[in-house]
Formats: sequence, structure tokens, C-alpha cells
Amino acid sequence: MSTPQDLLIVALDAEGTRPVRSGELSLALAGAELLDLSKSRAVHLDGDRMVPGDLTAPTDRLLKEAVASLVVAEPFESVGDWLWRRGRDLTATYMAAFEAEGLVQKQGIRHFRGGHTALVDSIPRRRAAERWFSGEPVLRTLAEGLGITGEPTGEFQEIADDAAETVLAAVNGALQELEAERQRRSIEEAAYDNVWRSPE
Repeated sequence: MSTPQDLLIVALDAEGTRPVRSGELSLALAGAELLDLSKSRAVHLDGDRMVPGDLTAPTDRLLKEAVASLVVAEPFESVGDWLWRRGRDLTATYMAAFEAEGLVQKQGIRHFRGGHTALVDSIPRRRAAERWFSGEPVLRTLAEGLGITGEPTGEFQEIADDAAETVLAAVNGALQELEAERQRRSIEEAAYDNVWRSPE
């Protein structure tokens, strides 16, 4: 399994301080993809620019799609731009892949609206849980940025990879930017509502 797949499993499985929203998760999944592409040397970072490397390296289908969408001409794409572009609706893409692979199933009464998608017991789910509870730092940092918490059973591990630190910092920045934009829109909508409610 890839880091984005593990992250999605953790997001579906773990309890957090707040529900994980698809927009935030999509940004984090795009970051997770980039971390895997960097690890496989399909991409290397020059500052915050993504320079294509061995584009044949990924074997995972969705990571191959990610590689196919890379900007291969100078000045190349920044990590931040990648997160916003690749992250658009990425949660839905991964959920569709999980459904196709039988890793999730719909729960709830068929005749009524609602219900939810739940993970089935599977080897990928167990592997993701093992990685999560071992305290693996990249996965935990991505998950904690989404408000997912939990006590690792393994020892704390530091991130010693400059590229990983760059990507994780960019994901954190994008998540903060998204939240700030949501708050700005909420304030504007509240102000608009107040105008219509005020007496003449």
C-alpha cells in the first residue's frame, strides 16, 4: 500500500478531534503522493520545485496517474501549486479506488438516504494500522494535520529527510490557508445575512 492509501485508511478508521473534511484530506493525500514519488525517485525537490526523475518508478495505479500529471518543463511546479492542483477531488478518486478494490462497503439501510462508508477487514487495513500505531512520523504528521489523534505504541521517530520536511510543511500551510478561506467566507456570509435581517 502507498502512503496516501494508508492515510485514507487511518482517516476512515481513527477517531480525531473533529471530522475529517474531504477538502483537507484531498490536500493531505496529494502531499502523501508527493512523498511517495520522492521516495521512489520519480521526483526530487529543488528547493520547493518538483523536478521529474524516474517516471517509470511507481507501480501503484494512482501514483502512476500522479506521475502522468507532473509538469515536466522548467521552471517546474512548486509543491504548493501541486497540492492545490492534484488535490482537487482527490479524496473521491481514492474512495472510488477503495470501493473498486473491495476495501470499503456502504453501511446503512438501503431504502433510506444516509448511511456511511466503512472499511472492511483486510490486509491493507491491518498494514496501515501497524504503520499508524508504530509511530511512523510521516503518516502521523499528515494525520495529525487533519486532526486525527492517537497514541503510538512505538518510540517517537524524527523525520530526517529534508524533502519530506518540505512537503509536510507545504501541506500544513495549505491546510491553514484552506481553513482561513473557509473562515473568511463564513464571516462574509454572516455579514450578508445580517444585512437582510436588520430592520429598515
